[in-house]
Amino acid sequence: MGNKIKAAKEKVERSKEYPLEEAIRIVKESSYTKFDEAVDLALNLGIDPKKSDQMVRGSVSLPHGIGKKVRVLVFAKGEKEKEAVDAGADIVGAEDLVEKISKGWLDFDKAVATPDMMGLVGKLGKILGPRGLMPNPKLGTVTFDIARAVKEIKAGKVEYKAEKAGIVHVPIGKVSFDNQKLLDNAKAVLNSIVKAKPATSKGKYLKKISISSTMGPGVKIDIASLGKGV
Repeated sequence: MGNKIKAAKEKVERSKEYPLEEAIRIVKESSYTKFDEAVDLALNLGIDPKKSDQMVRGSVSLPHGIGKKVRVLVFAKGEKEKEAVDAGADIVGAEDLVEKISKGWLDFDKAVATPDMMGLVGKLGKILGPRGLMPNPKLGTVTFDIARAVKEIKAGKVEYKAEKAGIVHVPIGKVSFDNQKLLDNAKAVLNSIVKAKPATSKGKYLKKISISSTMGPGVKIDIASLGKGV
């Protein structure tokens, strides 16, 4: 394995910045594991996340999904419960789910809730919040349009949020994806993050961008090559 890691790193010039298409090709060629690694974009943004008006947070529907089955949990009752099941939700419930989660059960990837359920779901804030699983109206996961929310997540909608240092990590697919699919997904993410630029953010917004597979080396992307429209 040591030789494989070394060979992978040798494919990348550490100081060089590559056009996006070339960077994607290098990431795929540098993959040496037996499992199908995830591919992620990391963006260093010119923001101060400590200021609430400079927080960058949002969601984007990837044209080709992320290559992974997403388990969607929905907090809903009555007609909305049926709507969630019909739309393909994996787990649907109300008080029973709140009790189950409060005891430590977390076998799901995304959570959606109808607005009338948030008084109940709010009790799980300390459990779901730190894990990024709390339904949020800004991300479209607190809504009465349950069918649409579930279908979008299942089809490849991903969320992103700037961390303390102003860095955003977003999955864009798997190493097994062909280059064009990864390129399409990367462009969708980049466009979404550019649109999410806070009005109060001054100076350079996209400071550094890199792409990597789960175990592979990071490949720096030449931001100037992206063009204004990304």
